[in-house]
Amino acid sequence: MILGIGTDLANIDRIAGVLERHGDRFRNRVFTEIEQAKAERRADTAGTYAKRWAAKEACSKALGTGLRMGIAWKDMAVFNIRSGQPQMTLTGWAAERLATMTPEGHEAVVHVTLTDDHPWAQAFVVIEARPIETENNP
Repeated sequence: MILGIGTDLANIDRIAGVLERHGDRFRNRVFTEIEQAKAERRADTAGTYAKRWAAKEACSKALGTGLRMGIAWKDMAVFNIRSGQPQMTLTGWAAERLATMTPEGHEAVVHVTLTDDHPWAQAFVVIEARPIETENNP
């Protein structure tokens, strides 16, 4: 069952400007060390940050809160598995919110997809509740 859906569109040039003006202060407030390392290795650094910014915004919407109610930017983090597919982890208040949304007997799965076409970066997040498999419920 779908628990939440969120989307966001970010302007890469706007994120590049914020990075130029605020540098590490912005990076360290919004992005985890893993996200920063990924972005700094990429030729399109601003585009990589913009996609992750959009993913955090989309995730906060899928959680039904937006960026309020105690969610911190770093409570939502994007990383890539070996195949390159983006994944999202939630910690802190975002993880607590996810736990309250998840029905008993289910596990939450956060799906994320990212795309960009300069000057736009876009993310979609879908939060799914899957029944937990047990001996009585295969």
